[in-house]
Amino acid sequence: MAFCNKLGGLLKTYVAPSPMASMLNSIRCMSESNKLFVGGLSWGTDDYALKDAFSSFGQVHEAKVILDRETGRSKGFGFVTFAEDESAKEAQSAMDGKELQGRSVRVNFANPRPPAPRYGNDNFSGGYGNNDNFRGGGGGGGYDNSGF
Repeated sequence: MAFCNKLGGLLKTYVAPSPMASMLNSIRCMSESNKLFVGGLSWGTDDYALKDAFSSFGQVHEAKVILDRETGRSKGFGFVTFAEDESAKEAQSAMDGKELQGRSVRVNFANPRPPAPRYGNDNFSGGYGNNDNFRGGGGGGGYDNSGF
């Protein structure tokens, strides 16, 4: 089993991605210029209020307030995705520093989300990892005895 996991990890790391995956990633990166980060939101701001605040600048494809998984409350920030780049630029310059539901909001272009770390790519990944000196399993942690 450990051999299969290690082989799978090596294949994912060293085999070139499929052309379809590359194309989808390119499309995703191009659309990032339409997406705005909105910080400093009031706890009471929901998706509808966020969309309403930005819809005067153009067609809003999506407005999403990020919620805490545990409590279901707003984390105080969200994202607005416009159909067109120009609408996003106009909204960013007009709304940055403005008041929304009693709070001054920060509006910036969203940064692309970094890729998730690959399974077993460091010495402290939990599970079997990809290091022969790592022993142990389970979630996060482990011991690297390479210095001994």
